[in-house]
Amino acid sequence: MGRTVQQTTNRGGATTFAAPAGESEDVLSLFVFIDALGWELVRRHPWFLEGLADTRGPVETVLGYSCTCDPTILTGVLPREHGHFSFFRFDPEASPFRGFGALSLLPTFVRERGRVRHWISRATGFMKGYSGYFQLYGVPFRWLRHLDYTERRDLYEPGGILGGQPTLFDHLTESGISFHRSDWRRPEKENLASARAAIESQRPRCMYLYLAELDGLMHAQGTGSSAVAAKLASYDRSLRDLVSAAEGTYSAVHLHVFSDHGMTDVKETVGLRSAVEALGLRFGRDYAAVYDSTMARFWFPSPDARDSVMALLESEDRGRILTDDELAELGCDFPDRRYGEVIFLLDPGFVLDPSFMGSWVPAGMHGFHPSHSDSRAAYLCSHPGLALPQHLTDLLGVMLADCGVPA
Repeated sequence: MGRTVQQTTNRGGATTFAAPAGESEDVLSLFVFIDALGWELVRRHPWFLEGLADTRGPVETVLGYSCTCDPTILTGVLPREHGHFSFFRFDPEASPFRGFGALSLLPTFVRERGRVRHWISRATGFMKGYSGYFQLYGVPFRWLRHLDYTERRDLYEPGGILGGQPTLFDHLTESGISFHRSDWRRPEKENLASARAAIESQRPRCMYLYLAELDGLMHAQGTGSSAVAAKLASYDRSLRDLVSAAEGTYSAVHLHVFSDHGMTDVKETVGLRSAVEALGLRFGRDYAAVYDSTMARFWFPSPDARDSVMALLESEDRGRILTDDELAELGCDFPDRRYGEVIFLLDPGFVLDPSFMGSWVPAGMHGFHPSHSDSRAAYLCSHPGLALPQHLTDLLGVMLADCGVPA
């Protein structure tokens, strides 16, 4: 039976679960998640956290995007177990988007504007009571009624994982370990301020700091931009200041810095969606597809449509169809094929244009095959001699062990 902990909400929307009165908190386990901090990026900037976190190495990621990686980090299991892979999937019966087809009647310059879609997404998520990350991106309104959205609940809250597995925070709560967790919705500046305030006033045993701006920066400017180096330098200063503040309060600070994936510079676009549409098939009746940035996933109500699409995919030399054996090795072999009967993955450096993510072509992208060097995540730690995690599934055990919780 776990001990009772008390939840408080701090400045910036972050959450601290306080330990029972009288519990001694002499050590801070500081876990810092930096979105898209790839191992190749760390290798190119060896000064990053030098002298503070010199135990470091690559971490193998999973196939997919942050919506796949984050549940893997939090639960320690592969996608086929936790059930998360992509936001959209073909399931007309479960679709929450009935009636959205009327929005396709809006003028193109209105319905395709990012700001318009952002506000429609916010309003939809609010009306449906979704607590998870919800965004319609560039999915055509006329096709939405055929699709379901998977991340309806906040991954970081109890019950947020589709497969039902407990997360890091469920384990900590059950074990009575006090912790502070950033609010992923808030800007980095607020999350850093909330972390500093929690260290000084609440002294949690564990802290999970969420920093996501590097990902967006590399999407916009690529991995070699001077702005990326400046961002790493900013993280370096902020984390050194945070550790210094914690060392004035705790007897020891254990710093762990990790990411979900790396980033690859984009070199060319692929017009796969346009080529499929040129086949003259009807979406929802003959076939269905979700065009993520680096992969296209297909379902085939019509066998004839399957033959036509497969022939097109096999003729495309800038990517390939993932075999069942590959998907099983990657932990993405969902028995019910919920995320696609056929998954076509682009080669590193190529992105779909257009895709369901919108018409904007990023300068950097992730979501390529995990075996590519740019895909690897990074792990850095202040503990000399610590056995390094090899895969995203290892991170949960590392964090629990540092907090004294049996895996």
